[in-house]
Amino acid sequence: MSRKFSYLEFDEILSSLKNGYKIFAPKRFKGIGTYSDTDVIRYGEISEVSEMVTDEKSGYSVKEAYFPITQTLFYFFDDTTKTPKIDEKEIIIFLRPCDINSITALDKVFLENGNIKDVYYDGLRSKVKIFMLECRDGFDNCFCVAMDANKTESYDAAFRFADNEILCEIKNEDFLQLFQSKGSEMEFTPEFVEKDHVEVNIPKVDKISLEMFDDSMWSEYSKRCIACGRCNFVCPTCSCWTMQDVEYEGNPNAGERRRVWASCHVDRYSDMAGGHSFRRSNGERMRFKVFHKIYDFNKRFGFNMCTGCGRCDDICPEYISYAKAINKVTKLTQGGT
Repeated sequence: MSRKFSYLEFDEILSSLKNGYKIFAPKRFKGIGTYSDTDVIRYGEISEVSEMVTDEKSGYSVKEAYFPITQTLFYFFDDTTKTPKIDEKEIIIFLRPCDINSITALDKVFLENGNIKDVYYDGLRSKVKIFMLECRDGFDNCFCVAMDANKTESYDAAFRFADNEILCEIKNEDFLQLFQSKGSEMEFTPEFVEKDHVEVNIPKVDKISLEMFDDSMWSEYSKRCIACGRCNFVCPTCSCWTMQDVEYEGNPNAGERRRVWASCHVDRYSDMAGGHSFRRSNGERMRFKVFHKIYDFNKRFGFNMCTGCGRCDDICPEYISYAKAINKVTKLTQGGT
């Protein structure tokens, strides 16, 4: 079913949805950017359309809405433990096709990568309803078409935000009654990006060889990368995390265990007992990230982990391009240097 709404009518729909859902969308946070008096666009809770940013790319990914930066797994008191309560409200997220595909990738990691589901991830992920933001033109540094992440059918509703109206396609019957109470019928089929802003050639998995892991190209990143981990934290499909046990002041036998985002780029992340480390140089860490996104994951699940959102290229303080790194690997598979 497709319908057309005024902005006022859609605010009324959002007001009704707020009774049973937390609603997340790209949102402008003023004055907290990297530089003085600059803004940040990231996902946050919204109550009305005016809070949403629909014409710019969010600098941070959607994953923090269902995979929190810091998540308490359980509390401990002497010899007992207690799991935290999960908010009963379900979650609606407005997001673009590439970010919808990123959720599919994280689902593979947390729910299908072995015989045991990650119950903490599943507890939040199972509550998510997806409202797709139509994306027809893409943004700077985007290469979602090359990654086959520009299109999706995995959404409960899809939206086009025009100047004076909002067009909507509703697929989930749970929302039909509410959406039919406002607006008017209108034919609408969402469109998708057809051409990337950045040209990226994806290497064929069967052409990647072990010799490429030792290629001299990775030494460039040892010189340039400062191992800040920003690329990992804005990436919608990076899933690395670490554990923290926090003791409460005054009682060392009480506290909580937290799962906290981590980065395969930062020092000591891959350190093991006895002083061994899998990847000591920044070039080795860059190599790991690149091959994990377009080789390891693909061999296991049949599609690339990277969705081509370009956020890593946007945020890198050393102007390192992940897209260009992929092109370099592709050139190696074709016999180039």
